[in-house]
Amino acid sequence: MKPNIKACGQAMATALVNAVLAVALMLLVEFAISGSFQVPEPYLWAGLLIWLVIFAGQFWRQRHLCKSCESTGQSPDPSR
Repeated sequence: MKPNIKACGQAMATALVNAVLAVALMLLVEFAISGSFQVPEPYLWAGLLIWLVIFAGQFWRQRHLCKSCESTGQSPDPSR
């Protein structure tokens, strides 16, 4: 159970950072095009979808890394 919790935390942090950066970039482009700083609802839905996709991929990757390192007794290497 511990590898799943560790993988979930790392995946959640990575997904949150990437989603916030994506929404910030969308808002920056919107401001450059329209000249007004409004947050359209589709941008928030897009940020949520980005978070979900990145979280799923990172959770699967981190869980795999944690389990493989646990079986071999090595420390996790995020570059693999």
